[in-house]
Amino acid sequence: MKIAAVQMISGPEVGPNLDTAGRRIAEAAAAGARLVALPEYFPLIGATDEARLAARETPGAGPIQEFLAAAAARHGVWLVGGSIPLAGSDPAKLLNSCLVFDDRGRQVARYDKIHLFDFTKGAERYDEAATIEPGKEVVVLDTPAGRVGLAICYDLRFPELFRAMGPLDLIVLPAAFTDTTGKAHWEILLRARAVENQCYLLASAQGGRHPGGRMTHGNSMIIDPWGKILARIDKGEGVIVAAVDAARIDDVRASLPALKHRKL
Repeated sequence: MKIAAVQMISGPEVGPNLDTAGRRIAEAAAAGARLVALPEYFPLIGATDEARLAARETPGAGPIQEFLAAAAARHGVWLVGGSIPLAGSDPAKLLNSCLVFDDRGRQVARYDKIHLFDFTKGAERYDEAATIEPGKEVVVLDTPAGRVGLAICYDLRFPELFRAMGPLDLIVLPAAFTDTTGKAHWEILLRARAVENQCYLLASAQGGRHPGGRMTHGNSMIIDPWGKILARIDKGEGVIVAAVDAARIDDVRASLPALKHRKL
């Protein structure tokens, strides 16, 4: 079956970003994809902390969640909704949450980002813990593409998270990697996670110069269990599509049974 990653350059206003996401989901569905993933913060990026907090939705209700449910049902796809701001237990913070909807528009999973990005280099500085409440639960689910593990952006740097998911057919990782860290580590880490878990990996990214000046790395990819890049887009908006094949996973694991050789 085919899976797709949507790459965006989201701005600080929700409405236009939902319009863009809707067009790209339709494009992916028209190309035959049955599972489609949006990037991290697809509804808004570059907004002030106050604006992001104001955009929080209550779990299970709100225009962004309604959009995702309707788009999944309209196009008959399993939709991994990148990430959106949800209200959590701390009124001064938000949850960075990835919601999954099945092809009938029903929410079937939610993953709250566990690892929060903290980076300083010159004038470039990020401290997600200042405004984001970390998640606590590892999330996997069964889909038409097989057993899927969910992660978001900075989670990519923590291989123990993916080991805790157990055997997987596919990792889906929405992201908004900075261009600075992306140039150095993005492809290396993506291919490593695919290779060490012997599964497909779909990374849907923000990719370009956002209003306000932030530059994200892009390079959305679909990678096979041997680390081969099946599809890729550099910067700019777009959609990539590739097929996943359970027989390919079986072949890789049969020829190199590394998962069976684990001692720890």
